[in-house]
Amino acid sequence: MQERNQKIIDAVIQKAEKLCPDQLLLIGIYGSFATGDIHPRSDLDLLILVKDEAGRQLGRAFILEDADIGYDIYCTTWAMLEADARCDHAQLGKLMDSQLVYVKDPDALPRLEALRAQATALLASPLRREKARAQLDRAMTVYAECCLADSLSFCRRYAGAAVHCLLEALMLFHGRYFRLGVKRAFQELAQLPLPFNIQALVMSLLRAETAEDVRRALTTLLRAVRVHLSLPPEKAPPTSENLTGTYEEMVSNWRGKMREAAENGDLFSSFMNLLSFQFMLQDISECVDIPPEDAMADFDPQDLTGNAARFDAALSRYLENYRRAGMQARRYACIDDWVAAYLQAD
Repeated sequence: MQERNQKIIDAVIQKAEKLCPDQLLLIGIYGSFATGDIHPRSDLDLLILVKDEAGRQLGRAFILEDADIGYDIYCTTWAMLEADARCDHAQLGKLMDSQLVYVKDPDALPRLEALRAQATALLASPLRREKARAQLDRAMTVYAECCLADSLSFCRRYAGAAVHCLLEALMLFHGRYFRLGVKRAFQELAQLPLPFNIQALVMSLLRAETAEDVRRALTTLLRAVRVHLSLPPEKAPPTSENLTGTYEEMVSNWRGKMREAAENGDLFSSFMNLLSFQFMLQDISECVDIPPEDAMADFDPQDLTGNAARFDAALSRYLENYRRAGMQARRYACIDDWVAAYLQAD
């Protein structure tokens, strides 16, 4: 096997010298032959770093019949490695773990090390949680497709895509990346401090025999991962800098509309305006330490006047945050008073 691998590497080097001598920068080995986790049909994973797109002509997919192995020898550009270094996914073995076996351009080495350092720093920083959240968001989008799928086949496809995103999210959240490939994924995930058995949850999904069972298993998995990734962020205390104008905006945006909806018997407007109010409260509470407010909890489709009153009560409770911050709402007896104050202010 090692002799066959060396022949592949030598062939790439020879073809580069003949076809595009300025394109090939270096070659590294990653995957099973780098980790030692090989079997008789292991293929060879190569980092073939080329200068730009012109060098990708060195790539070739092929099958060796005598060994019964398929190979995908493809080239990687700097742009591709730079994308990996942003850690939008957890499949970073090619960037991080490639063992160099050929270096044509010594200047490529510090650039490669810089990208590895960038990825290492990012995985150790709070930014990794944003990357994990992006993967979770993708999983939730695919989850919706799974719920809407009208066949077991499509349900499984979307569920599988969601599982992939969720596993990526878990690794990124904990500042890790997959090193050992799919067959060792649960071995690597087991090293994370998870409060649930990720392998059991995934296997439950894989064993599901009906579309409904797939959806149910995916729902359980998604909830577990989402809760784990939703660690409470640090919040700022309420101050004039982060609250000024919010109460007045709420009054402007929705108080009159809630009353109008009640007067007109407009259920849709009553619901949507209260929902918008809820979203604004949620946005503020994500970064400011204010008491939670569930404005939608008591929404009553049969009592629109009551909905307007409940909106006013929630609004009054929100005003307490102004008082905690030593603020008052900007109220004026008439338009002339407002004009005078507005023109006088800096």
